[in-house]
Amino acid sequence: MFSVILFDLDGTLTDPEEGITRCVNYALEQLGLGTWERSQLRCFIGPPLKEQFMEFCGISEEQANLAVEKYRERYRDTGIFENRAYPGIASLLEKLAGRGARLALATSKPELFARQILQAYGLIGYLEEAVGSELDGRRTDKAQVIEEALRRMGVSREERGQVLMVGDRMHDIAGAKRCGVASLGVRFGYAQDGELEAAGADWIVDTVEELEEFLLRKSAPK
Repeated sequence: MFSVILFDLDGTLTDPEEGITRCVNYALEQLGLGTWERSQLRCFIGPPLKEQFMEFCGISEEQANLAVEKYRERYRDTGIFENRAYPGIASLLEKLAGRGARLALATSKPELFARQILQAYGLIGYLEEAVGSELDGRRTDKAQVIEEALRRMGVSREERGQVLMVGDRMHDIAGAKRCGVASLGVRFGYAQDGELEAAGADWIVDTVEELEEFLLRKSAPK
């Protein structure tokens, strides 16, 4: 049974495709790298932004830092709200919190932006903590984010068997493994076919409804 449940944000609690892909295209245009179809830019949903710019565009770290800066020019005021909570997520969090489960956010997105999104969609009140990266690029690795969430929540090493990480990308699964906690992959997000299986997710669900059934069955009521 799990008493502590950590959630990724993008592709798990909310669908950020419109905002992220538009902001990526804005950054690419500013760097003279052209524009892309939205479907080609879905790979930016989930991974740390700077590293994804480097991998996707084959650019240097210096150029990638500039791309992140340009991305945030648009994201800060506009892209952040080109987003929506998945139907059923608010209800799920309410039910889990009502059972006494300890819930937290663990995202590679800057914590400042993540908190704004949670607030906008009425989700933050269900969470004990909301942990993300720093705007200066620190703590973008998912294992670092998970460790910080567990530190803030006061979860000991001995209690990690009661912790579950829920996310839609391989980074969530890999981060959970490095921290010694269980992982659940969701296919309604942005994983490629077979990605969650290859990453070694302990469990995988296809829909928000299946996620709710699993978590209500596996979470320990107080």
